[in-house]
Amino acid sequence: MSLDASRYLNPDIVAVPKSGIRKFFDVAATMPGAISLGVGEPDFVTPYHIRNAAIDSLLDGETQYTSNWGLLSLREEIAYYMETRFQLKYDPKNEILVTVGASEGIDLSLRVLLNPGDEVLIPEPSYVSYAPGVIFAGGKPVPMPTYEKDAFVLTPEAVEAAVTPRTKAIILPYPNTPTGAVLGKEQLEKLAEIFIRRDLIVISDEIYAELSYGAPHVSIATLPGMHERTIVLNGFSKSFAMTGWRMGYICAPAAFCDVMCKIHQYTILCAPRQGQVAAEQALRRGREDGYQDVKTMRESYDQRRRLMVSAFRDMGLTCFEPLGAFYVFPGIKNTGLTSEVFCERLLREQKVVAVPGTAFGHSGEGHIRCSYATGLNKLQEALERMAKFVKAL
Repeated sequence: MSLDASRYLNPDIVAVPKSGIRKFFDVAATMPGAISLGVGEPDFVTPYHIRNAAIDSLLDGETQYTSNWGLLSLREEIAYYMETRFQLKYDPKNEILVTVGASEGIDLSLRVLLNPGDEVLIPEPSYVSYAPGVIFAGGKPVPMPTYEKDAFVLTPEAVEAAVTPRTKAIILPYPNTPTGAVLGKEQLEKLAEIFIRRDLIVISDEIYAELSYGAPHVSIATLPGMHERTIVLNGFSKSFAMTGWRMGYICAPAAFCDVMCKIHQYTILCAPRQGQVAAEQALRRGREDGYQDVKTMRESYDQRRRLMVSAFRDMGLTCFEPLGAFYVFPGIKNTGLTSEVFCERLLREQKVVAVPGTAFGHSGEGHIRCSYATGLNKLQEALERMAKFVKAL
């Protein structure tokens, strides 16, 4: 007689659906000739000097644990980077925690904040991990829809409508995936007034901070009254093309970081040493050459961004112009297909992977997400195939 595992599993976790991004990516991985615009991963290889620093560290026998907090020399570089790039000042000794990707930062932030039943506000559409992370931490995710007519920006009215006495925190994911929306200083100031008045903690996911194509990124933690109530998440995956290294960090007041480090030390112990060495090299070289690696990649993404927006509009689709990250979120309502059906047929008929907007929340229906963090030749070929598909519809 076989064991009925369902009797032992947590039903709340079992009920969480698998990632809508990976569903199409996994199918395409076995399909010859498929072009993926699905996963948000830079097509650039991690710059040589960063890889070489990790290799040298290995050859020198640096294979031991680091401090639970991460290498102090890395945290000092992070502190310098955050202050000089984003005007955020943190003490590297107790206000910066090195994590296994920004994803661990999301998990740690939610686990230290939430009691059972606490509510977390989440702008929607947004990254697929937020709502499951809230559920895993025992909380209740509360979506706040954003709309193309508002440039997918979170409005004060949406926040006020969603806040209840059980609301503990809000996740602020800008620049945003999947929409590419950003929040300017004036917009952040209006939201900050509400967060302070309603006594909310802000988890500000700024992993795409370096990938802004207009005005420089502004962190809500720089605004009056917000530094002490904001947990800033960032990392090296997107801006330094280091996805596989899984290097992230949390910047927050010491009282938050101390408790997050407690979970981190019992579950992870420390981020991989060679990844930390590589991350430190990325920032140290950036300090010396004005972050030339980041600038080169951002300029390339900007070129592809403009290409994709133009191409989708030429197909007859609506397409909000993204001002951050490396995604476009075209509207496909006029095709008469749902987002899921559109992507399934696009993959089957033209071998192009896009992600249904519903993977990022119910308000994503009528849209698809396409990443332009892929080679220009493949990108052009994918757009030609998509134009044929849309025309045939």
